[in-house]
Parts: sequence; structure tokens; C-alpha cells
Amino acid sequence: MILKLIGWQSESNGVRLNTTNGIMQIVFCAPGIARILYTLEAEFSENPSLMVVERKERSRVQLKITERSHDLEISTEQLKVRVNKSTCAFSYWDASGRLLTREPSKGGKTLERTEVYRTSFDATTGEIEIERGADGFRARVEETNRSFERQAYHTKLEFEWQGDEALYGLGSHEEGMMNLRGQHQYLYQQNMKAVVPALLSTRGYGILVDSYSLMTFHDDSFGSYIWTDVDDEMDYYFIYGPEFDQIIAGIRDLTGEAPMLPKWAYGYIQSKERYKSQEELIGTVQHYRERKLPLDGIVLDWQSWTGDLWGQKTLDPQRFPDPAEMMDKLHALNAKLMVSIWPIMKEGGENHREMSEQGFLLGNQATYDAFAGEARQLYWKQAHAGLFSHGIDAWWCDCSEPFEADWKGPIKPEPEQRMLMNTAEAKRYLDPEYINAYSLLHSKGIYEGQRSVTENKRVVNLTRSSYAGQHRYGTITWSGDTSANWETLRKQIADGLNFCVTGSPYWTLDIGAFFVHKHEDLWFWNGDYNEGVADLGYRELYVRWFQFGAFLPMFRSHGTDTPREIWRFSEPGDPFYDTLVKYLKLRYRLLPYIYSLAGAVAHRSYTMLRALAFDFREDLRVHDLDDQFMFGPAFLVAPVTTAMYYGPDSRELHEVNKSRNVYLPGGDWYDYWTDERIEGGKTIEAIADLETLPLFVRAGSIVPVGPDVQYADEQTGAVLHLKVYPGKDTVFTLYEDEGDTYHYENGAYSMIEMSWNETDRMLTIGGRNGCYAGMPEHRQFVVEMAGKAGQFVVSYQGSPVVIKEEDIELQGSDHVL
Repeated sequence: MILKLIGWQSESNGVRLNTTNGIMQIVFCAPGIARILYTLEAEFSENPSLMVVERKERSRVQLKITERSHDLEISTEQLKVRVNKSTCAFSYWDASGRLLTREPSKGGKTLERTEVYRTSFDATTGEIEIERGADGFRARVEETNRSFERQAYHTKLEFEWQGDEALYGLGSHEEGMMNLRGQHQYLYQQNMKAVVPALLSTRGYGILVDSYSLMTFHDDSFGSYIWTDVDDEMDYYFIYGPEFDQIIAGIRDLTGEAPMLPKWAYGYIQSKERYKSQEELIGTVQHYRERKLPLDGIVLDWQSWTGDLWGQKTLDPQRFPDPAEMMDKLHALNAKLMVSIWPIMKEGGENHREMSEQGFLLGNQATYDAFAGEARQLYWKQAHAGLFSHGIDAWWCDCSEPFEADWKGPIKPEPEQRMLMNTAEAKRYLDPEYINAYSLLHSKGIYEGQRSVTENKRVVNLTRSSYAGQHRYGTITWSGDTSANWETLRKQIADGLNFCVTGSPYWTLDIGAFFVHKHEDLWFWNGDYNEGVADLGYRELYVRWFQFGAFLPMFRSHGTDTPREIWRFSEPGDPFYDTLVKYLKLRYRLLPYIYSLAGAVAHRSYTMLRALAFDFREDLRVHDLDDQFMFGPAFLVAPVTTAMYYGPDSRELHEVNKSRNVYLPGGDWYDYWTDERIEGGKTIEAIADLETLPLFVRAGSIVPVGPDVQYADEQTGAVLHLKVYPGKDTVFTLYEDEGDTYHYENGAYSMIEMSWNETDRMLTIGGRNGCYAGMPEHRQFVVEMAGKAGQFVVSYQGSPVVIKEEDIELQGSDHVL
């Protein structure tokens, strides 16, 4: 049915549109953010959003409404929305009149009524089937009673993308898609699928869909559209940038800012499947300290509970006889502990009994109802009593998409089969309108629970799935249980970049992949290295994965089948061991830079893991690059994703070139390892032997570098080297705070703005703004310049300091203010 506009009324910050089939509303939340709703009902839904934060303080937006013979235009100082009167087709334009995108001329919004059925579970429900697989404990009910509950809509939102635009986002999926043009994606939560329904375009806009049901994205022969399975109405936001950082700021304005993670969370996190005892955990950390290998955290994976009481949030007293003493010893070693907890609980445990007695379990009588506030509070109460009260530092909310049906059998089901199987399983127990939102609510309970008992320990929550707005609860999402092969490593790069482009800033992976062996009877257990760390081919793959991981928001090794500690990959003097240590120590030297990026994430809506379109949006050559990225404003990282030395079974490779092509966008660049200055706007062949990750620094960068340390907070007042990469004017803000409290929310932090003036060849270290408990009054900076031998030592006391290039060239000179 073609819609026609039959009338409109001006409303606060927008307009209401009356059409021949339903009503629409355009509301401006800000000059560059328009919310669009469409329903066939008499009024719009009043159900609160789970992803969008209500902000009562939003100011009035100045609108101009212009009615012409063929269209209605609603405009602000940044964005124009035009509505075709004959078809209700929307088009979106910037303030200068440049077309951003449009719906098809016939109109782009379709609502189709659908019936919603809910499953009821009572005494007539069939028996609960219990099984244990590689992905954990599962409980399901085969026989169910379904009844009609309400009517809702399938929604379809169509676009006509422009020929030169690239699209990114939708979360982290396993296919390694970078530019989503010409692609098709199913959006539902699953192991290796973490959905965030946001799209960003190189034309300078983003789309955020406020829906929690199954969705599909199409840009293929079937059309260009976003379809949702079950919604009360169509509800989405159009966000103008034009730069990606501005679009992300708009998304976070809607969905909430990302809080600071503790400083230690940016160090190295050692994990494997699994450390089985208190002694093994402590002994592993001691071994890192004895070898002088930096480490900040260790992870206690599943089955930390007694026997087979799956999901019980207490530690087995036989293997962990004194949790408080264990935590004291780990903390004395300056290490933190992350513990795996599950939303599913097996009958027989105290946690399950409490949940069951209070009616807080879903229909499978095993998974707690994260949609119920009281159930979330009980879940936190259990986690606090059994774990957090003993000093546990961080959470690993595994299996945060608790219903799946396809992780079995030797053959991987087809994509549509997987979608139907998994979403049908979720719909047994959850409202079909909300099957994508479980992880969001689960994370909310952990965050609010921990914040209710302390302000002195920041929430860290590693989750396997995500959703828009989940980042405001202190979460990091990892990419799920991947398999060890070079194809997977390559795909992970695009998967992580598309996750972070949605506005959710923290993503990571299992360095070395979760599954290393191949299991013929299970399609997902598909690694290429049955000998694990004994296989030189796996050692090479692991080194490359580790190099990539050193430039992710969280730097974490994990997996099954084979050990993961550094010394398992040989000993000092061996290139595998030495290269791992090289990048481990590099990560720690870069912590002042990384933690400053974290400060920018929390205070300026920044994104540290950046698709190249963040910084080079109009360069068409970066649109499809799926194996390079920016890490903050300075570093261009080009991971190696092919074998150069060994294949599986330690098979030696011959005559393989030890280099890879790297595209350097326009402007000058520096090779990080040699300081060679290279003209950009071209593809180069970069050295990529085992020891060398191709790594480049953008001309016009200031990079603060710290000393060699064993843990993140070892030398909080240490001398910092400021390395200047000249080539254009630049600014970098050094951020510091207490490291693991929420006092920064009340202003307890320090920022020092540093700027390089290319014309005057001069570095200015600005005055310090702010303070925090334990802040060193005096700092010493050693200023260096790429390609120069000299250093300039500055004793900084909080007042501005100016250093000229000629001062830096006088090696050993000292400047005190």
C-alpha cells in the first residue's frame, strides 16, 4: 500500500504525520538526531526503551517547518528530513542540501500485522531435558503450551543507498564482513554473534533501530532494508555526523556513556579452559612474576563450583578452600581475578533453589529471568555473597545468550536453518519481541548490583553477547568460541571493527582461538592443530593472534585443548617466546597512551578500536579494507593473517615472502620500528617477519610511553616519554585518575593537553586540569622526536611548558619550570 500524507501537526521538537494508513512522528532529540516512529494504532506505544536512556534535561531544538506542494521539510541547523506527500517517502539531507540517503520513491516503511504467542509452563508441561555440551549445561522443554497473547508488527525499513557509500556496524558476527554493502546478515544473539542494531555510513550518518526482536539486514537481490520480526511499532533514530566520532557521540547521547574500566583491565589477562584450583591460580601468577612477564589479571573459568552444580556462584571448598586468602595472595602479587558466572543453574544448588522458590526461573526451570528486576537483584545477591564478598575483581558473564539449539552434530547448519533453530529455542522462554535483549538486562543487574555495594571497585564484565546500550554497564564483549585457523584470525579483525563502530567501545577475542583441535563429530570444534602448542604451525598462528590482541581494548588469551601461558611457547632465546614477550612489554609501555584513550572513551565518547573510515571516511580506498585499523589517533595496525613459516603438524613452508601489503591513507606516516617517514596515499610492502607486526604512526601524533612494568599500577608516577611524530598540528590529552574507583565521576581526574605546532616546530605541555587522590605533584617528561637522537627532560609541576625542536635536538638538555 502506498501511503499518502493527509495532514500534519507541529509538536514539541517535531511533527506528527497523519497518513492514509497509520500515523508517524518525527522528533528531534538534538539538532543532528531525529527519532522516527510509525504505527497503525491510534497512538504510539508508551513502553519504555531498554536501550535508550531517558534524558529529561533535553533542550528544545529550533525547527523550521516548510510545506511545499510536493513535500514537507522539517529542518534544524544540521539536518533536514523531507517527507514526500504522495508516498510518505523520507529523504535525509545535511544543512548544505547534500543528500545523505533516501527511502525508495514508493515509500520505505512497511508494517505488517503479526500474532504474538507465548509459551506457558505448568504441570502439564513435558519433562525438562538436561544435557551437557561443549558450550555448557543446557535445559530445555520439548512439549509446550502456546497461547495467543497480542498483536504486533513485522516492520520493514527500506533505503536507497548511494553508489559511493560504505556501511558498517550491526555488531560482531563470525563471517568477517567489513563493508556491509551487498551483504545479508541475520541479527540474533548466539555464540559468535553479538548484535548491536546500529549502522554507520560513510555518507556521514548513522541509523539506530530501537528493537529487540530477530532482525535481518539486506543489501542484496532481495532489496536494501532492515526487517524486524516483532515490534509494537517502528522506532528508529537517524543520526547525523558527519564524522564517525560525531555519530558515535550521538549514539552514546541516546544510549548512555561508557564508564571507565579500571586501569588493570587494559593490561594482560591470562586465561585458559581452565585453572582448576586455588594453588594453580596462585602458582601461575607467581610464575609470571618470577619470569618478569607483565600480568594484571587471571581468569577462573567454568566449573569453579562444587561437583556438577552448574551455575552455582560459590567456589568448590575442596579446590578453593579459602577464597579470601586466595584473593589476598593474588592481590599481594598485584594481580586481579575474573570469575566466570552463568545465567543458567542446575537443580540441587542453593542458588537454583532460591531462584525456583521465588519464581524467578524461566520455563526451562534453569535460566533466571533477567527481565525481572527482583530476579536480577537476587542474582546479584548470590554473586556478592558467594564471590564478590571474598574480593573477586571482575565478572565473566558467559553464555549471556542462554538459548541455542545448533551447537551439535558434525555438519554446520545453513545460516537460515541456524537462525530458525536458535530463535525458535529463545522464543520458547522469552517474549519474541525481546529475544535479543537478555544480555543487556543481565549486564544491568551485575552493574547496578556492584555499584550498590561499593564505589571503590569499577565493574568489569566480559560478556559473550551484547546490545545497544549495554556498554553503559561496564561490559567488554568477546567474539565467542572461535577455532584456530588463519581464516578465522583474518575474519576477527572486521568482526571487531564492526562491533566498535556501533558505539559499543569494548571488544576482544580469545587470543589463539578457543578450539585448537579438530573434532570430527562437532562442526564448531574446528581447529587445525591437534598437537596444540607442540605444533610449530600453531605457535606461529598464536604469535600473530597475540600481536593483534596487543592492540585491542582488552588484551586476553583464552581457549581449550592446549595451554596458553607465555612459557608454553618455548623459552627465552626462541623467536616464538621472545616475540610474545616483545609485544607483551610493548602493550605495557603503551599503557599511558591506552589509558588516555580510555579516558577519552568515558569523557568524550571516543572509540579506540577504529575502522579506517573513522579517520579517512572520504577515501574510497579504505572502505573495503578488512585487515587494517587505527588504534587511537596515532597507530595504524596491519596484522599478519597468513602463515609464513609453518603449516599444521609443524610442516615447514618454503619461499614465502615475509611481508604484507599495507595501504597508508593520505598524509605522512612513520614506521614505528624504524622511524622512517613514508608518504601516504599509497600501498607499500611492509616487512612482516615473525618479530614484526606492521605498525605505523600517523604524522602529527604525540604518543606517551611508560617504563617497563610488571603490572599497570606499578609505577604510577614514573617518567613518561613523549614521542612526537611531526608532520601536522596535533593535540593529545594525557588522562590520569585513581585507576579503580568511581571518584572520577565527581571530577577526580587529571587532564594535561599536549599540542604540537608544525609551523613553529614547538611542543606545548599545557597546564594540568583537575586532581585526584594520590596524584604525583611533579612529573618528569622526556620529550623525543621521531627520527631525532636527542631528548629533552622536563620537570613538570602542573604549569605550561613550551619545548622547541632545537631544544629536543640538544641531547641531554634539561628544562625545569
